[in-house]
Amino acid sequence: MTETVRLSTAQALVRWLVAQRSELLDGTEVPLFAGVFAIFGHGNVLGLGTALHEVRDELPTWRGQTEQGMALAAAAYARAVDRRQVMVATSSVGPGALNMVTAAGLAHANRLPLLLLPGDTFTSRAPDPVLQQVEHFGDATATVNDAFRAVARYFDRISRPEQLLSSLPQVARVLTDPADAGPVVLALPQDVQVEEFDYPVAMFAPRMHRVPRPRADRDALEEAAAILRTAKRPLLVSGGGVRYSGAAGALLELAVACGVPVVETAAGRTLVPDPHPLNAGPLGTIGSASANALAADADVVVAVGTRLQDFTTSSWSLFNDEVQLVTVNAARFDAVKHAAHAVVGDARECLVELHAALAGWSAHPEWTARAATERASWDSHVDTLRAGTAPDGSLTYAQVVGVVNDASGPDDYVLGSSGGIPGELNGGWRTGALPEGGMTSGATMDLEYGFSCMGYEIAGPWGASMARVRTHPGGLVTALLGDGSYLMLNSELYSAAFAGHPFVAVVCDNGGYAVIHRLQTGQGAEGFNNLFSDSRGPGAASDGVRVDFALHAQSLGCAVVDVPAGSTVDDLRAAYARARELAVSGQRPAVVVCRTHPSTWTESGAWWEVGVPVGLSGRADYDEMKPRQLRWTV
Repeated sequence: MTETVRLSTAQALVRWLVAQRSELLDGTEVPLFAGVFAIFGHGNVLGLGTALHEVRDELPTWRGQTEQGMALAAAAYARAVDRRQVMVATSSVGPGALNMVTAAGLAHANRLPLLLLPGDTFTSRAPDPVLQQVEHFGDATATVNDAFRAVARYFDRISRPEQLLSSLPQVARVLTDPADAGPVVLALPQDVQVEEFDYPVAMFAPRMHRVPRPRADRDALEEAAAILRTAKRPLLVSGGGVRYSGAAGALLELAVACGVPVVETAAGRTLVPDPHPLNAGPLGTIGSASANALAADADVVVAVGTRLQDFTTSSWSLFNDEVQLVTVNAARFDAVKHAAHAVVGDARECLVELHAALAGWSAHPEWTARAATERASWDSHVDTLRAGTAPDGSLTYAQVVGVVNDASGPDDYVLGSSGGIPGELNGGWRTGALPEGGMTSGATMDLEYGFSCMGYEIAGPWGASMARVRTHPGGLVTALLGDGSYLMLNSELYSAAFAGHPFVAVVCDNGGYAVIHRLQTGQGAEGFNNLFSDSRGPGAASDGVRVDFALHAQSLGCAVVDVPAGSTVDDLRAAYARARELAVSGQRPAVVVCRTHPSTWTESGAWWEVGVPVGLSGRADYDEMKPRQLRWTV
């Protein structure tokens, strides 16, 4: 007879979470679920909250200040451990739940595993309408949690305790599947959370979830090798899937053996050491002129672990009309885009087998050498930007990135998401010296440029710091952000300070949404509603209302180092070094506030499609570039 134990739905769910195990890329066994971010309310405080309290030593619960912020921190945690662990975020009914929808969108766009447990209204409907319930006149089964359906990889509403028996295996499948990884949402009605059921004891036995490594179809792989053997100017694109597969070494071994230059996407950044002669740089609109030059001339492009979004491909204007595209991806959905020759499977295993299939073949030496030549030119350009000054003598974004870059070691980790920072980080950041053996180590950057979510730069380093304190105890996380992101979601600075998780946040005060102002005016429109100076209200005046970011961050429990207007790069360098010391010694976030010029940027020269009205100066460039977009047809 099956042995059972009587538990509430919430207790069973939590006990199952504790029992699940995973492996890091180095084979270290860890809990699959590393912890829970929680804001309790009437929809989750007694059922799920009580169950979490019972296991608080095995599954730690961390208190957030905003539901969106803590769910973003959970997504950043998953990225920092290469999707090998998952954080949970729970909220109450209604507004608390809906606050997590944005974070679910980010996790979905970036293919990051995230478990969300929003409270839900009563299945009995006896007390309806309850506080924070939205009634749907034409559908009594709908609640606000149905808003998650558009941004969830897997959605379920647990309306009976025994439904966990069928739902939880699917939860684990999605969270650990390299092709389907993304947000999972289990809506938990208040009354069902406390209902009891006799669950099989075997349900709570420890279970190891190893990320599968599916091999490619043999014929597809052989055809990919045949396509490459015809190439005179091949190019490898290293994406985020290379990171999550732990495939950077295999990719670089293939590149070295065959003399194929390598370029990186934003999600795959820092996997290939910058000093390597085959690293042509980051690709795309916010990438480098070096990588883009090779992409424009390549005749075969092998895109590994990337969905080739518009910033990577310069809105699909980057490649020439004769290029052949080969994709290697765990997700068939991504692999078949643009009628590419699709190789569906694990990146590492596919690259190893492709390497073997290409034995004896190599690209022309002149093409191989071009990677280093083009990259040297781009590096010289970045050096010039770092050494230069803004028109008014203020600091530039390139200089800020350079200061952080120079002070960062191999165990450190840098993070960015929105505004102008992604272009500066992607285009200007350099990894350090080649590791022993001349190959590659783990990623040291989280550039969230799939959803480009403002505020991720405050919440994200909290989650990344929690993750990397175990995997890289000697390292430090640094987030780079603008004043707009700081104002949008700053409360998790207090969460991190309260919890004792150190990181450094460098806030670049540029007077508003400067990068969108650049987009607006660069296309010929008048500046409007982006910089504080062109927005409506008395605060637009030069002496108008402004935020004292240093005082604000200090009030949230952070250590603060303020870099006044008129400071030099050396002043910033000293301030950042001091912030690193304060973060580590105080075990809390340290915030560097500096003033940066709002219109001095690192430019790759690549196009990005935006809708430009007829009559604006940017329309001519739009009309010229639009026909260049590649349109593959089957």
